[in-house]
Amino acid sequence: MALKMNAVLVMGLAILSFVSVASATAGTATFYTVYVPSACYGYQDQGTMIAAASDSIWNNGAACGKMYRITCTSGTNSVPQPCKGGSVTVKIVDRCPSPGCQATIDLSQEAFSVIANPDAGKVNIDYVQV
Repeated sequence: MALKMNAVLVMGLAILSFVSVASATAGTATFYTVYVPSACYGYQDQGTMIAAASDSIWNNGAACGKMYRITCTSGTNSVPQPCKGGSVTVKIVDRCPSPGCQATIDLSQEAFSVIANPDAGKVNIDYVQV
């Protein structure tokens, strides 16, 4: 009976992981290094697993405090295999305004370094709100 329950649990988790991947949105990520002040929290320190949202996510500030799981999918330039594998979860603390914003999500340098080689500067990503 326990073996059957474990099999059902594993199957459920496998299905859930496919749903999560299927609902991810493709975009790009860059990184920044000056974290305060931020559009959402002013001079309050929010740590280093943070990001700035482009206008497509910003939603007039409604993105503040939302958490996103970011996964590097490929490079955008000549750095070979910039992705490190895995994902990073970040909190939106700032706005990356257009026309200057060069990515969907501008990660802190520390968060970018978790998923990709910083020498790449910009990578393709999948992201999902968690």
